[in-house]
Amino acid sequence: MPVKPEPDDASSQVAELEKRQAALRQAASLPAADLGAVLDAAFTELEGAIGLLAGPSAHPGQAGGGRSADADGAERRLLRAAFSDVPVPLFLLARDGTVVRVNKSAAELLGSKPGYATGRPFTAFVALQSRAAVETKLSAVARSGKEASVRCGLLGSAGAAPRLLTMGLVSVSGDTDRLVVAVTDLVGAAVEAGGTDDLPGAGAAKAKASSRRGADTGATAAGHPARAIEAITQRMDLVTAVTRILLENENFSESMILQRCARLLAGELAAWVIVDLDRRGRLSRQFVIGPEGPGLAGIRDSAAALNPAPGSLPQQVHESGQAVLIAHAEDAGILGPGPGDIPLLMLLGSTSVLSVPITDGEKRYGVLTLAKRGGEGHFEIADLGLVAELGEQLALAIRVDHLFRRRTEVADALQASLLPRRLPEIAGIELAAAYIAASEGVEIGADFYDVYRTPAGWGLSVGDVCGKGEEAAAVTAAARHAIRVTAHGTADPAAVLSGANEILLAEELSGGFVTASIAHLDWRDGILHLVLGSAGHPSAAVIRSDGRVQMPGGGGLPLGLLADAEPGTHELTMRKGDILFLYTDGLTQARGLDKTYFQTRLLDELAGLTGLPPAQFEAAMRRRLLEFTAGNLIDDITMVVLRVGDAPKRAPRKK
Repeated sequence: MPVKPEPDDASSQVAELEKRQAALRQAASLPAADLGAVLDAAFTELEGAIGLLAGPSAHPGQAGGGRSADADGAERRLLRAAFSDVPVPLFLLARDGTVVRVNKSAAELLGSKPGYATGRPFTAFVALQSRAAVETKLSAVARSGKEASVRCGLLGSAGAAPRLLTMGLVSVSGDTDRLVVAVTDLVGAAVEAGGTDDLPGAGAAKAKASSRRGADTGATAAGHPARAIEAITQRMDLVTAVTRILLENENFSESMILQRCARLLAGELAAWVIVDLDRRGRLSRQFVIGPEGPGLAGIRDSAAALNPAPGSLPQQVHESGQAVLIAHAEDAGILGPGPGDIPLLMLLGSTSVLSVPITDGEKRYGVLTLAKRGGEGHFEIADLGLVAELGEQLALAIRVDHLFRRRTEVADALQASLLPRRLPEIAGIELAAAYIAASEGVEIGADFYDVYRTPAGWGLSVGDVCGKGEEAAAVTAAARHAIRVTAHGTADPAAVLSGANEILLAEELSGGFVTASIAHLDWRDGILHLVLGSAGHPSAAVIRSDGRVQMPGGGGLPLGLLADAEPGTHELTMRKGDILFLYTDGLTQARGLDKTYFQTRLLDELAGLTGLPPAQFEAAMRRRLLEFTAGNLIDDITMVVLRVGDAPKRAPRKK
């Protein structure tokens, strides 16, 4: 910042000199540093240091006495009128560099009302790489009273443009000394002289000036409505594009939404976009997206590696929940420190910043910060309103993502509780099972399968509940456990299903009725004896080792409807190589692109899988189902596959 030197306080002047020296070092290390201006400023500081060593001197520009109050007032009024009407941009500064007044031309140059700059440091309107040099020149003029000039980038409504600043110290009777800064358009002066190639940034400035002239062609002098309409249209298009991103996010991916929206903002508003999210009560930087160009990728990576520092603008916005717009940043450390000794704002080459909370009104999820580079103008109130609205939309999208994730986790946990963690090993039998969730919706499925011991062997069960969601899941869990518990006391499938029906009716569950198919297995003289029981479920299938497919039939009424429901039962035997296939109706009701059902081709598909090991059988059936439906399953599917192997040897009887 410009200094407030006191000529009779040497220690204060030394401290201020050290601050300006540090600022010059930072300016020299910037990627776009104007080394010539920095070197010139360094020589100016050296001259000031020599003067300081030589000892205190009289205050330059001190007004003498002997004049009347009326004469002094008339002189001030005359100077004020001349200052206001002169066609050259003029800034009147206090000795510490604070803007006291600007004339009409200077206000038009800044693209603001005359009172906007008052009270702000003049260097807030200077491009970052030139600020240190301008501070030094202002300090030298205030100290010595000698006129000075410096070339720099001055921030106007259209961004930074190369200007020549001429500085002087003026004295008015009866008033304190003031600094006056006159601004000259280097591009315009060079064009009149016949060349602009040697001016830094002149090409971009000429292009912007030409663009502004073109935009102003059809505009009135009051307000430039053509440019206003163009800006409104651009913002409406941006809102539409962000809305489309949110609506197209089928997977509810928080990271994908934020990155796509950040890229859109960076491109449309020509700004760096920084996204910080709340992670366990602390802001954590997720990513930084900005312009492309030589060396900018390294700056982006360096900025992305830094979490928001305590007291930085993102941290303040997150804690307060209030959006902040800084059209002309006075404090280079507002975004916190960057790598080394360079503040992050200077590393980004930005002079205008806005930061909004990502909040849905109830919870704050993080902060969205935009930093506009010096050559791209400054943010306005309309930009703040737009980004704040987008911050709310992003918060709602994050909220939906969190709800979706929590619901999915709950659904997965409940679904896992309906299925055995692993299948047991049964002598002489190979087993495989699969649960395939429907491809539409995130409701909890209502299928189940189980493998359990009975008093005389082993039992298998497959079932389906009419409905989905938490209530259906409760019925599914009750049915599975009722079958397992009842089977511990009896090996008869009919008795097991009847007992399970009684339990479900007694529980008075409201989640729907249950269809089930169960099988009891036991070895008798090297042959596997099989008893099937059905409660309104599709028929089990038996694929013989020679390729024949048998459908013993289903039968019976679903569980949980009537107290006297009689299950259907079938008995048969199985030999080595035979396969038992149990499934739910999601398989038979699967529909192809031609609107036909998979049930019409089930027998042929089963015959083609004769003799396969259960795991291969299940994988092949899954693959054929997905090919038939083009991956669009309208209902959950459960499959249990059993293949008969060698009969187990009987243990010798004890004598």
